[in-house]
This record gives sequence, structure tokens and C-alpha cells, in this order.
Amino acid sequence: MKKLLLGDEAIAQGALDAGLSGVYAYPGTPSTEITEYIQMSPLAKERGVHSRWSTNEKTAMEAALGMSFMGKRALVCMKHVGLNVCADPFVNSGMTGVNGGVVVLVADDPSMHSSQDEQDSRFFGKFAMIPTFEPSNQQEAYDMMAAAFEYSEKQCLPVLMRVTTRMAHSRAVVELADAPREQNALNYDAKAANWVLLPANAKKRNDAVTAQQAQLEEDAANSTYNIYIEGHDKSLGILASGIGFNYVNECFPQGSPYPVLKISQYPLPKKLVRRLMDECEQVLIVEEGQPFIEDIVRGVADLKNVHGKLDGTLPRTGELTPDVVKKALSELSTFNFELSTGFAPSENVVPRPPALCQGCGHRDVYAALNEVLKEYDNPRVFGDIGCYTLGFLPPFRAIHSCVDMGASITMAKGAADAGQWPAVAIIGDSTFTHSGMTGLLDAINENANITVIISDNLTTGMTGGQDSAGTNKFEAICRGLGLSDEHLKVVVPLPKNMPEITQIIRDEINYKGTSVIIPRRECMQTLQRHLKQKKAAK
Repeated sequence: MKKLLLGDEAIAQGALDAGLSGVYAYPGTPSTEITEYIQMSPLAKERGVHSRWSTNEKTAMEAALGMSFMGKRALVCMKHVGLNVCADPFVNSGMTGVNGGVVVLVADDPSMHSSQDEQDSRFFGKFAMIPTFEPSNQQEAYDMMAAAFEYSEKQCLPVLMRVTTRMAHSRAVVELADAPREQNALNYDAKAANWVLLPANAKKRNDAVTAQQAQLEEDAANSTYNIYIEGHDKSLGILASGIGFNYVNECFPQGSPYPVLKISQYPLPKKLVRRLMDECEQVLIVEEGQPFIEDIVRGVADLKNVHGKLDGTLPRTGELTPDVVKKALSELSTFNFELSTGFAPSENVVPRPPALCQGCGHRDVYAALNEVLKEYDNPRVFGDIGCYTLGFLPPFRAIHSCVDMGASITMAKGAADAGQWPAVAIIGDSTFTHSGMTGLLDAINENANITVIISDNLTTGMTGGQDSAGTNKFEAICRGLGLSDEHLKVVVPLPKNMPEITQIIRDEINYKGTSVIIPRRECMQTLQRHLKQKKAAK
């Protein structure tokens, strides 16, 4: 059977057809659609596949390890910066190994369409000494899921699968397997000596995993996903990884006259790389993201015949495109490329920067906050990751920082420790449960002189309205962390309530200690969706 699928959907279907028992994830573009696809899948419902959102990526990774411990196959999904959040269990999973197969799917975001940086997750795979797969198209993304789970169980290691935004969010026809594989049965083969990382056990596992590296590289050299394609013109060789291979193919519709080495499984098979280097006068390395392969190939020597991102032949930042690759190839070869001239920007199209939705409760929160902060000298507002980050832009220009998930509260506390007042933190409901709670506990324990605003729109709004882990629990969470009822306030952010809201903000700023204000009103997008659902149900 054939289906037209996004890359994310191909990954999800591939996991289901490979006998998946659970997906664990926190929503983050460009990975969100994987879990959503599984949540909507009839096969997943029939088989009881776990698909609830996790509180953050660390809890997702740890839960997947628990499922693996019992012999079942588990998928963990996140965007690249989410891998930072789960780095502790991710790196240690290389030491524990797996019982049931574990695939950690990480969607990188070159060009930072919705991210803080252009991090390349392949470095994490090398760092953790685990095999890494990088599909070059949607069909390969689908097929690789089964291969990755099988390889994970064969080597008793998790597998990192890395995709990028264009792969995740572009569509192609995918040929599906005839029938989905059955789920693994529960088993109790997990050896406690591997999973209890006391130093004595961990040292043995470290020796064992280190010893596996040569075999992993040999497997990569013989992998059906790493292909050496002959070419008659040896004046140039092309090494292309992941979606970069797709772009190279688009440059040569009739086939490349130059040898091409396609890389989609790591550790980097040096044997194949040496062959390309030996056969060709010069080599162009085409890889999406950072110069991961190029760094390894160059080693300590500045090889003059190696070209890529480090010598400026390809741009160091941003996404690659077929035209960018064509331009690089035209500089290094005599092949006659038809380069696109591009399109001049229309004079009739006015740039439209992102903005908070009309009617959004965050708007009323920022309006009230700005009104109050005019009364103080040098106030500082520490923002966080979510829709409300747009409060940095006109017309509000209300926040002064946004670093990572949960940083608003801890940065406000640090600023207060330095003597800053007022120090205000604004954080969303989903971000608060993701990684803001521990920062609030630090603040409460020291009664830091900060005001925390948990802007609660009852959903994970920025990624499309997924369930938020703390909905209807925030007051209880704050009390449980030790916050007094006297300085825990809930308001409804509407223009008619502006006098009440501004007075509460003013009072809590003037209180010399930690206070929390929770403006609560449903996201306009999910509200409209819920109203349509109710109307359709009548």
C-alpha cells in the first residue's frame, strides 16, 4: 500500500509497523506531528500504544527506558534543543543499553524556523557512543524505523535518528509494509548489573560499549543505507549525508558523473570515506547542519582538496537548498548547471512579522504589566519559550530575555540575587511544568524578591494546542512547593479586569519576597476549535 506522508508521518507509521508499544514526547517543532499521528492512528488505538504527552523530554526518555527495560519497543521524539533537556538519561542510556529497542528521534531545525539555535544532534550520538541514523527521504525514514529498532535490539543500544525540518515537513509517496509487526512480549531479561550504574557496574559497561565502536563502524560501512555510487569523472567526489543526498540528486537528474558517497548511518564509515578521498582529486561534503562529517574528515590537517562549510564553499549557517548545492558544485567542476535566478520580492507584499493572536490573553497580561512597570526605575522582565515570547516584539516590547525552557524564573532569581528590583518572570503553563517548577522551588526556598507570572492559556499553544501537563493543577503545585496562599493570585486577563490585574501586579511587586500571579484564559485557537466541535456534536 502507498500513502502520501510527511516525513514525520512516515517516521510514525514506520514505528507503528515495526511493533511500537509506546511513544514518549514533549511537543516541539519540527517533531510534533510524529506523536500526533500516533495519537490519531487506529492501529495504535487497537494495540493500546502509549501516546500521552510527557511533561518534558527528560521524563519522556526515562519512561521509554522503563518500557525498554520490560522488553518492549519505545520511541522518544523531540526537537534538537529537547535533546539538551534529556541529555542525562540519553547519554546514560548508552551505558545501560536496552532490552526492548529504543529509537530517539530528534528533529533538528537549521535556519532556526522556530528555535533558539542550529544545534546538530549528530554530535550527541558520537558523544554518547551510540549508532545514529539519518534518512535522506521519506521512504527511507519509514524503512529506517524498523531497521533502527532491530539494530537497537541486536546491539543492545539505543539508536539516535536525526532528521531536519525539510525532511520532517515535506511530503512524498511512501510504500508501506504488507502487515505491521507484532509488539514484543514482556520479558525479564534486563540485567540489573547493566542498569544499576554504580561505578563498579558502569566501568564494565563503559569498557563494553567502547569495545563495540569498531563493530558499529564496520556495520555502518556495510549498511544498505551507506552507498558508494560510482562515477566516471574522478576530478570531484561528493560525500552527501541525509537530506543533502536528496539535494545532490536534484542537481543531477540524469545521475552524477562524479562518484557519490551517501551517508545515512553512523559512526562515520572511514573505510568508505578513504576510498572516496583516494579515488578523487577533490571532495565536496554536503551535509545539513554543522560540519560534523567535514570536521572528522579534515582531522587535524587542513586538507586543501576537501571542500564544504569550513572553507566557505557551502554556507556555514542556515538550510541547504538544491540551488546552494548547485552553486558549490559549479565552482568545483566543469559540469554545466542551470542555476535558478530566483524571484524578486514582490513590491505588493508587505513583510508580516509574527504577532500574538487578536484576543489572546497574553496581550492583556502584557498590557497590564507594561502599565504597572512604568511606575518603576529599570524594571526587568525575564521571558520564556512559548507564544508569549512574542511580547518582545511591538507593540508590547515587554521582555528582556528568553534563553531556554524554564530560564525565566531562575534568571529572575539570579537578577534579584544581584540586587535587581523589580525582577519579573513570565512563563507559560506548559513551560512551567516542563522545567519551571524547580526554579520556583529555588526561589521559594530563599524567598527571592521576584514576581512570577504563569500565563495559563490551558494548552501548549505554540506547537498547536496539545494538552498541557499541569492544567488545573498550578495552584496546588505552587502550594506544594511552599508558596503561601497570601501571595498566590489568579486573575482572568480581560480588558474589563484591567484595574484588578494591575493592582495585583503592583502589590506583588512591592511584596519583598516570592509571589505568583496566574492569569488564566483559554487560548483563542483552541477555544475556536472546541466551539466548532461542540457545534458539530449537536
